[in-house]
Amino acid sequence: MSYLVLARKYRPQTFADLVGQEHVALTLGNALESGRVAHAFLFTGVRGVGKTTSARILAKALNCLGSDGQATGPAREPCNRCAACVEIAQGSDLDVQEIDGASYNGVDEVRKLQEGLAFRPARDRFKIFIVDEVHMLSTAAWNAFLKTLEEPPPHVKFIFATTEVHKVPITILSRCQRYDFKLIAASTVAKRLDVVLAAENISAEAGAVAILAREASGSMRDAMSLLDQVVAYSGTSLKETDVARVLGVADRTVLHELSNAMLDGKADATLAIVHSLASEGYDVAQVCRDLLRHLRNLVVARVAGSGAKALLDLPDAELDDIQRVAARHDADDLTRCYQGFSRAFDDIVRSPSARAALEMALIRLARRPPLLPLDDLLQRLADLERRLGGAPSRGPGPGPGRGPSPSSMAHARNESDPGAGSYAESPRLSVVERGPFHGGFEGALAIANTPSTPPERPILRAVEAPKPPPAPPRERPRGEDAWASVVDALRRSAPAVAAVYEHAMYVSDDDHAIVAAFAPGDFLAERGMQGASVRELEAVVRRVLGPQVAVELRLEEREGESLAHKGERERAERREEARRAITEDPGVRALVERFGATVRDVKPST
Repeated sequence: MSYLVLARKYRPQTFADLVGQEHVALTLGNALESGRVAHAFLFTGVRGVGKTTSARILAKALNCLGSDGQATGPAREPCNRCAACVEIAQGSDLDVQEIDGASYNGVDEVRKLQEGLAFRPARDRFKIFIVDEVHMLSTAAWNAFLKTLEEPPPHVKFIFATTEVHKVPITILSRCQRYDFKLIAASTVAKRLDVVLAAENISAEAGAVAILAREASGSMRDAMSLLDQVVAYSGTSLKETDVARVLGVADRTVLHELSNAMLDGKADATLAIVHSLASEGYDVAQVCRDLLRHLRNLVVARVAGSGAKALLDLPDAELDDIQRVAARHDADDLTRCYQGFSRAFDDIVRSPSARAALEMALIRLARRPPLLPLDDLLQRLADLERRLGGAPSRGPGPGPGRGPSPSSMAHARNESDPGAGSYAESPRLSVVERGPFHGGFEGALAIANTPSTPPERPILRAVEAPKPPPAPPRERPRGEDAWASVVDALRRSAPAVAAVYEHAMYVSDDDHAIVAAFAPGDFLAERGMQGASVRELEAVVRRVLGPQVAVELRLEEREGESLAHKGERERAERREEARRAITEDPGVRALVERFGATVRDVKPST
């Protein structure tokens, strides 16, 4: 007897056995129980999640005769003992046809199918057509299906299955009840594998089952196929290292060691681990995918905290390891490592030397500079400013920021200063007079290194340098220069707003207001008089012309030219002047005459 693969041997036979698609099983079961069964169903989802299996279970439930053969209607769950259930499971029932949409995709096949719809089923309650990979049907075949699918005979049911629902016409979708089959969680896949392994009398480590569930990527059929493969290698005892070696993926221990070495900055350790992986024949691209997924899990575990269990589809033992590692590192650092490795991933898988590319990426991430919190940087800047501004310093050398300020020196002369006695062994301090500098005060301290007998307390003397005279007040711009100054300031703070107001004409100004006008019908006038633009303009006017100056905008025709027109005219004049200078240049004229060229355009440098 030929061997029956595990995916077929343990295929679910009832809705209760259908794992990972409880929403589909519950909905179909309720419909069967209440008698509200549609005439057409569309099952969609990725490969291996139970679409065809569910179609067969639904067909058995619709035609189930009961264990005693006396059932008069559909059953919520098929009995799997009557003739109809057994033949449908074997694929030999005459009234339930499974059609491959990839092979029977023409309009002629659909017409042949339609010719037999009028005949009642030979034995069963319904004539059921299961069309797999239905997205492969041609446009003509779909059009031929439309009328039949909308009003089929009462004894006909259609069940369509597809992995590419976007290729199904909307006219077909609107005639079917659609059921979306989701990816099966890794924990659910692992539990199902445990059931199968127990039934097959095969022992397996938890890590081995976790690898199989992870590599199945949400497909139960893929998980069963991988299990068949590793059982052929390991026999009746599955070890984590054997499963990882057969599938060419890194086991959980290796991923943890590699990520820990990278995060802890141990570049040499990462090289040793990659060398070990390459020596054992692991696929580098697959290792990179697993490591990228592992880094993502670390970020989620660090950010989500106690809520990570709901976000990470991992076994409990692996989740505990992930959370323990994530707790030792900062979330920003983990995110930076994930982003860095994600950018390097494409280069690694496309590189002719994938191992070298992986090693260089790991070394670069392991030698990453530490992240400094912004608060620390701001504190350092504040400390630096305080030292440069004259704060006390115990540094040994002279220079700006090294000596105490006059106020601190006055405090040092106080007899009750508790730190006065600490200067007994310090060099003698004297004060030299200097000019003003950017330290924030005038005068500085100098340390005389010549030996002398230190007094009981330091002798400090501050020498005040003359303060510079105050700068004369800036004269306020007047006339058209006032409006030009306002627009220039706007260009620095809000260029988009300045581009609007440079089309307005200057009208007048005084100590209390400046007036500008847009031409009636100007499409920029509406935007220029909106609240946000006006508020931006008022803020700049107060800053440039004074806090007491207001802004008045009008709609009226004015003679002259706006700042925008004036600027365009000046640019055109500069361009023409540059063109005239270029065309009159002897070298350019010689090139034009020799090669028969023409000067098409001249762009001034400014």
